[in-house]
Amino acid sequence: MTKYMYALIISGIIPLLLSFWPGLNFYRNLKRLFYTIALIVIIFGLWDVFAVLRGHWSFDPTGVWPLRIINLPLEEWLFFIIIPFCCIFTWEALKYIKERIK
Repeated sequence: MTKYMYALIISGIIPLLLSFWPGLNFYRNLKRLFYTIALIVIIFGLWDVFAVLRGHWSFDPTGVWPLRIINLPLEEWLFFIIIPFCCIFTWEALKYIKERIK
């Protein structure tokens, strides 16, 4: 397991588990969540692909798995899924808490 993968797992596990909290209804807009994350993956994934191809960005081979998808390590693609999920979850959780405090 790489350090990058550990960071992704640690970042995503709590939001993923808490997303099933009763009343939060985080998955009521699953289609929107999917489209939002897909858009992020496409835009920033392609940006990263070009940055790596041009030599502006690189990844330490000892810090990532050798599996590459369009010249980016698997961990980088997962980053564009997990971190936006965490951000969207945090936003929705704060809205839920705000409504409960009223």
